[in-house]
Amino acid sequence: MELLTVKDLSFTYPKTDAPALENISFSLKQGGFYLLCGYTGCGKTTLLRLLKPELAPFGALSGSIRYAPEFGDPPAPHEIGMVTQDPNEQIVTDKVWHELAFGLENMGLEQETIRVRTGETASYFGLAEKFGASTEALSGGEKQLLSLAAAVITAPKLLLLDEPTSQLDPITAMNFLDTLKRVNRDFGITVFLAEHRLEEVFSLADTVLAMDNGRLIACDTPSKVCEQLKDSRLFMGFPSAARLWKALDAPAPCPVNVREGKALLQNSVKSKTGDGSLSQPAKVDGSLPPPALSAKGLWFRYTKDGPDVLKDLSLTLRHGEIFSILGANGVGKTTLLQTLSGVRRPYHGKVRLFDKNITDYKRGALYRNGLSLLPQDPKTVFIKDTVRQDLVEILRAGGMKKEEAAEKAAAAADTYGVAPLLDRNPLDLSGGERQKCAIVKLLLTEPRVILLDEPTKGLDAYSKFRLAALLRQLAGEGRAVLCVTHDIEFAALISDACALLFDGVLLAAGEPHAFFTGNTFYTTAAARMASGLVPGAIFVDEIAAAVRT
Repeated sequence: MELLTVKDLSFTYPKTDAPALENISFSLKQGGFYLLCGYTGCGKTTLLRLLKPELAPFGALSGSIRYAPEFGDPPAPHEIGMVTQDPNEQIVTDKVWHELAFGLENMGLEQETIRVRTGETASYFGLAEKFGASTEALSGGEKQLLSLAAAVITAPKLLLLDEPTSQLDPITAMNFLDTLKRVNRDFGITVFLAEHRLEEVFSLADTVLAMDNGRLIACDTPSKVCEQLKDSRLFMGFPSAARLWKALDAPAPCPVNVREGKALLQNSVKSKTGDGSLSQPAKVDGSLPPPALSAKGLWFRYTKDGPDVLKDLSLTLRHGEIFSILGANGVGKTTLLQTLSGVRRPYHGKVRLFDKNITDYKRGALYRNGLSLLPQDPKTVFIKDTVRQDLVEILRAGGMKKEEAAEKAAAAADTYGVAPLLDRNPLDLSGGERQKCAIVKLLLTEPRVILLDEPTKGLDAYSKFRLAALLRQLAGEGRAVLCVTHDIEFAALISDACALLFDGVLLAAGEPHAFFTGNTFYTTAAARMASGLVPGAIFVDEIAAAVRT
């Protein structure tokens, strides 16, 4: 039974010429699990918000959205749940139990009913021990799980999710998606999920909808969408198993998860001789570049009697090096970046920039001397009404004349692909568009040491590839890059070295092949497929090359 039908839907925002959506048509069936994917800024968020009337953006709308008769007319807020990519923007109360009860109270339910429903919901989602906790004290994964629980507790007929795993570490993201699939299976709630991180979610979906520039370009089963779009740029972000299928020119059906990809690989190497192993990258002889940023014996805690977040932590970031740090939500990665950038001060240990203690840089000299930090929340980067004004402002702050700053800002926006966004308000952009603009603003300061906190959040695969190429270019110029990320595939692609932050210290720091093949959970999907078959491989093209050899 069709729960919702969209026909010839087009939408254009005010003061813009190009439509955000153009002639979109599809239907959602009761109890289905639907995945929506597409490039950054292609209209995914706009489409989701149009499906929930009270969140629909203002603009010119044509076409129709028809809801099944069991919905109200219009649908009541509790009938369509919504989970966004940033739980901090969605959570509205101070306690876990109150957040769960909030929607039920707005529905006018009796207190006894609310007590029972909040109790059983907390138990179902594993939040019983956090029932009385402050929402501020929750980890990022717990906050996102609470947002999901608060949406499900009102028994919606349709659940919309806009990149809910974008701020979650790989293990927490997998657990969140498993919970989401369980909600879909156990309660028959129709799920419509927009995501850029497709590796784990592709095989969960019954149907995949792919968008490009406001248009729907595919709508079918996951395997068939892979087959239809194998020559599209969008295919770059599809699961590793699908990309291996294409690289090996294997017959249909296309595999969409590690298990299916490993089966394809086993069949491909069955007739080959030798172990198919890859040699490890050769070490380059000669002296190492000098340190650009170093830390020795860092200890940090937020309160005098609180637990230590950093424990005798040391690291060295060299000129021309890209160093990536992975780890779970709440383990202290952002705290480390803030400590290295002088935002927070350790109670013991030293940080040195260009062989000078960062405490010796006074009145902003630290940032004028070549260090820049991209924060986890890119909204905090912007202070003006338009992106153009923000880019010009950062150049003017460095002493550049107004006309020259305007020209350089426009040229940089064109180079980095954000020129169409220059006259938009940063707060009106999608998460990925805002992230791109924040990176451009950071790079306009021409930093020699670049600290990045989740730089790929909200970005599609092609945008990540372009960012990776840009960072490699900057490293080639001698810049030093320290990247904190949950994006394992991106870290493997860009890094000279990787490490895992756990219990306040860095573990297993090393070259990406050694690091990722030594891990079980914090590793690439390609490495999991290759395990035992093509030892040492962490990328799809490495597996394909070994099979073809």
